[in-house]
Amino acid sequence: MNIATLILAVLLVAALVAIVLRERRTRRTRHLTPSSSRIVFPFVAQGLSQRGLDAALRLARNEDATLVPVFLARVPLHLPLDTALPRECEAGLPLLEVVEQRAMLAGVAVDSRIERGRTLRHALLELANHEHFDSMVVAAVDATEAGFHPDDIGWVLEHIDGEIIVIRSGGRIGFSPRNGRVRRARRRAHIVNR
Repeated sequence: MNIATLILAVLLVAALVAIVLRERRTRRTRHLTPSSSRIVFPFVAQGLSQRGLDAALRLARNEDATLVPVFLARVPLHLPLDTALPRECEAGLPLLEVVEQRAMLAGVAVDSRIERGRTLRHALLELANHEHFDSMVVAAVDATEAGFHPDDIGWVLEHIDGEIIVIRSGGRIGFSPRNGRVRRARRRAHIVNR
């Protein structure tokens, strides 16, 4: 192989790399443009559900929608509703940052929010009154992940209009005392009609 062939091969590889990088940048920029379709992902300061966030990002990417992560901040009754909440924000803002970074890596546009309320349900109701959204992805609490308790999810289904998607872990690893082996524990979902 002579030097001219080697230089030509290197230039060809460099051109292919440049084309691939430009295509990725164009695709990511196209997806980061805010959309009229909005998917809300509420969470609290106790933590994020990895599965819930993954599901919300997949849905937003597939529907070319904007992800709206909403940190639900609880305001004690003895304080005005619009008071500063340094402790709540100290826990919630880093979580919002994590969601924004994950969305950017996934090529999903983000429009973050903080919603205040006296209780979790009050904050969710305020969210529903202030925000237009197409879908809401709610993560159910699990032994391994943060999320909403079944009573709160039932309340959301009864009081919040729109498409509500509930995500929960498929099970957890447990120890079976009968045979001493590790097994996958099955969990049941109970739906209560009120």
